[in-house]
Amino acid sequence: MTDSPPAPRTVARRDTLVVTAIGLLPIVGITVGALLGKLSPNPIEDVTHVTGEWALRFLVATIAITPLRRFTGWARLAPQRRTFGLLAFAYAVLHMLTWAVLDQGLHWPSIREDLTERPFVWAGATALLAMTPLAFTSTRASMRRLGRRWVALHRLVWVAMAAAIVHFWWLVKADELQPAFWAVVAAVLLGLRFRPSRLQAGAP
Repeated sequence: MTDSPPAPRTVARRDTLVVTAIGLLPIVGITVGALLGKLSPNPIEDVTHVTGEWALRFLVATIAITPLRRFTGWARLAPQRRTFGLLAFAYAVLHMLTWAVLDQGLHWPSIREDLTERPFVWAGATALLAMTPLAFTSTRASMRRLGRRWVALHRLVWVAMAAAIVHFWWLVKADELQPAFWAVVAAVLLGLRFRPSRLQAGAP
């Protein structure tokens, strides 16, 4: 007698655990580096860069899930959209806390000055604000409760993506290669998202 394959929900949970464990590795790495004194002379900057870069990567991964699933037909990708989205939000929150707590020392006049005088700061804040309702409505219960409004609300992911890239672009100033790369990736993903609907509209 052969064993029956695991239930789809069991497979999804296992995949989620694996993705989450891998997604937390950058935090483990930066923590171990701090404990062992392996960071640069400016450890706050190291933490800021790691959390910000991974927040952007996971945000891109979140958006990439839908077109990848459409082109590959791999249904197991679908549940991980939520996992990548929550990882992106977690890293974005850590990125913001690193700036507000470790860099600014929760000194509100300095925080307010940064928000008003440094455009890249409020671009980053815009990205985090756009991601917040997405994280808090990522459950199945929220999907059922909001219905079609859930889909409309979660289009904010594109606002978050755009604001995050602008934040990165304005931050680096001179070396614009990386933010330009992510801008191209986001544009390609946006095109892939809307291409199927246009093809369907033109089909007989």
